[in-house]
Amino acid sequence: MLHRLRELGFTTRMFEAADGVGGAWYWNRYPGARCDSESHYYCYSFSDEVRKEWKWSCRYPAQPEILGYLNFVADRLDLKKDIDFGTRVTAGTFDEDTHDWVVETNGGETVRARFLITAVGNTSAPSKPAIQGLDDFAGKIYYTASWPHEKIDFSGQRVGLIGTGSSGIQCTPHLAAEADRLTVFQRTANYSVPARNHLLTDAMRLEQEEKHQDLRRKTLASPIGMPFDLPQLSALEVSAEDRKRRYDELWAGGGFRFMFTSFNDLTVDLKANDTIAEYIGAKIRDTVRDPATAEVLCDFNHPAGTKRPPIDTDYYETFNRDNVNVVSIRTNPIREIMADGIILQDNERYELDTIVFATGFDAVTGSILNMNLRGKGGEALRDKWDRGPRAYLGLSPAGFPNMFMVTGPGSPSILANFPVCIEQHVDWIAECMVHMRENGIDEIEALPEPEDAWAKMIAEEANKTLLPLANSWYMGANIPGKPRVFLAYPSGVHAYTVICDDVAKRGYEGFALRSRKMAEAVS
Repeated sequence: MLHRLRELGFTTRMFEAADGVGGAWYWNRYPGARCDSESHYYCYSFSDEVRKEWKWSCRYPAQPEILGYLNFVADRLDLKKDIDFGTRVTAGTFDEDTHDWVVETNGGETVRARFLITAVGNTSAPSKPAIQGLDDFAGKIYYTASWPHEKIDFSGQRVGLIGTGSSGIQCTPHLAAEADRLTVFQRTANYSVPARNHLLTDAMRLEQEEKHQDLRRKTLASPIGMPFDLPQLSALEVSAEDRKRRYDELWAGGGFRFMFTSFNDLTVDLKANDTIAEYIGAKIRDTVRDPATAEVLCDFNHPAGTKRPPIDTDYYETFNRDNVNVVSIRTNPIREIMADGIILQDNERYELDTIVFATGFDAVTGSILNMNLRGKGGEALRDKWDRGPRAYLGLSPAGFPNMFMVTGPGSPSILANFPVCIEQHVDWIAECMVHMRENGIDEIEALPEPEDAWAKMIAEEANKTLLPLANSWYMGANIPGKPRVFLAYPSGVHAYTVICDDVAKRGYEGFALRSRKMAEAVS
């Protein structure tokens, strides 16, 4: 966004809470942190020079490499000079008299801007659960979402890991390899698929480069923003033997292709979903030697793919180690944390030296609401969203003129490949701002009726799928008291892009466009 606006001649300041670029890849430095989208499409596409100069090392790059890439891009485009690092926005208020945003920072600075663009990420407000006695724990506490920069030595430690989402699954094998004992506290059994990571050879990179245009075309035409050939066949239309053969083939290849390229009805038909859930359960039981442990890991309470689908390297194999065990805190919840460990509801006690929380985020809305934004009439965004987020096209909330959100609630971002979603939003927002500049328009505001219609459409489309059946962060269900609303546009990146482009072609239909001169004439 900064790069595009500078190119277009807009004076821009970027505020960044971290001391460097990277976003999620700056903060999430836990052992095993790794991308689960493949490197050749989990990257920027707007610059051929950047794409050709950077060489990825492997199929799924680890956090240090991705952070290195993002620094490379920022340095290559000379962006850092316009970024205020270590600066957090503490408030933003729309001034109706001047048509400006008044933005306050934690450094005591107040700035005015015609436009306010939030690019704060969907998974950047860590969720820190309120467990009784947490402050009494005498050992070390770490959160995967805000991991220390220095290396942590877990050798000789009794470690408790709480959470088995993507972050917990990634770090489990690494903690187990170091700790004297690792106890994984699992609330929700997950359906994890092997990543099958591997190094990239020069021949592989050359093939990716030669196919770049075709892969890019597939990426933009895809609902998930990934260059996959999407399936056309139902899981229920083939024989059990052919279905297993297809699952076996994709399991051997690993990654998201297992879920997204096998059959076309896995997230809309419960019987079809049962076939993939049963297959993964059988794979877990084949891998984990202790039957009781395997049953805990297979204690699913949601359809496969209705929570964020994780991929892993040696996750289930780790539970064959003598120093690793898993405890179900769905059937036996944590009662409290004591100075020396964790006590469960039935008084079972686990003595620990270290607790690692892989408990996720106040996803999609948390980082936006934490900025304390107020729109027309002083309305707080937190109050507007008290029954769930509403924003036309997932881009802009009614009552908050000249405010845009990159990958905001109601856009497809959390269900798709993030760089694709980011670039689509950046392009749309930049072109909208140019349109306003060229036509003497000072203010753009989403109208309430289209915003309401967008929210209604998202709920209707989501309810045609199995996604609302899970208590997932897609639904805001991981945060106590958060409204249970589906947080994304469910029909995918391509369909969403077509809608956004059509809105722009129709003169930004669904928005009110105003000039200052018009407002002064009316007054």
